[in-house]
Amino acid sequence: MPKRIIVSLSNDLVSDQRVSKVCNSLHAMGFDVVLIGRKLKNSLPLSHRQYTCKRMRLLWTRSPLFYAELNIRLFFYLLFHHCDILHANDLDTLLANVLVGKLKKKPIIYDSHEYFTQVAELVNSPKKQAVWKAIEQYCFPKVSHAFTVCQPIAELYQTEYEKPVHIMRNIPPQRAFEIRKTRKELGLPENKFILLLQGSGINVQRGAEELVQAMTMISNSILLIIGGGDVIAKLKLLSKKQHTEDIVRFIDKIPFEELYDYTVHADIGLSLDKNISINHLYSLPNKLFDFIRARVPIVASNMPEIAKIINHYHIGVTIDEVKPELIAETINNLLINKELLSIMKNNTLKASDELCWENEAKTLAEVYHQYL
Repeated sequence: MPKRIIVSLSNDLVSDQRVSKVCNSLHAMGFDVVLIGRKLKNSLPLSHRQYTCKRMRLLWTRSPLFYAELNIRLFFYLLFHHCDILHANDLDTLLANVLVGKLKKKPIIYDSHEYFTQVAELVNSPKKQAVWKAIEQYCFPKVSHAFTVCQPIAELYQTEYEKPVHIMRNIPPQRAFEIRKTRKELGLPENKFILLLQGSGINVQRGAEELVQAMTMISNSILLIIGGGDVIAKLKLLSKKQHTEDIVRFIDKIPFEELYDYTVHADIGLSLDKNISINHLYSLPNKLFDFIRARVPIVASNMPEIAKIINHYHIGVTIDEVKPELIAETINNLLINKELLSIMKNNTLKASDELCWENEAKTLAEVYHQYL
């Protein structure tokens, strides 16, 4: 009988590519995988998965009460369901996993998608930050293995907790490049450049406001903003105020397979996080690799891990300051220089071949092989 892994996270499962890839890899290794998350009123239906999925309906959707309810519900689910291994995604699910893991004497795997205690929402709230830091300090030493998304964050954890941390970047699997839907089928113009900002965390301090402001200075282009986040409503008001509704389009969060259909038509992909915390400084966002997989050149803020990839493969341009004027100037210069844009697009082929989930998942397999 295959060993069962219960994988837990705090979102609604639909758009989390990293967790989906991890679960698929563990299923392919022969584990019985159960993924548990939550279901919101506006949650999209889950596509067919090779593993079992469960979504909990919670009374609270945000605030400390949400995290408390999530961990209480998760604790009892894990306690009363059979499992051989517990796999927690991010700090907001780790406490329940650690408590149950210790009670059941089961291995606990921790996958930290970011440097959680330094996210923007906590940096400006010292009391909340202190609570989460206390949870991390209690839980981290008790995990059996830990993963994170890049070398600098791994080193921060290793220094603080004197525990090895494996690096597993959130990179899409290899796939044949294809255009499954035309621009016309997607309702996109044929005669304009398409700029794309995408993600499930389009939040404050991610450069979205400056990007929308920059659209008044960018020629012959439309901006697609696909996904969700706490700044979307503000962006819509800003676009309306500056009369750019016709060139700034918003599309709600969609499954990542549908997102790919839009991404392949983009002329430039954008990643404009600001350096407001350690977490932002060392960020390596999913969209960076989505752009590479879809053969899309990138304009990004000059964060070290992002710049390392862009400069190594020559697949885009970085900017030192996230300001509307600089964003507009950089994009305009790139769109005018079609030869350079074409070179960058071609360079994504090599990057796509080397940066793939099949290579990243080897680290996951090395850790989990001992539990087969």
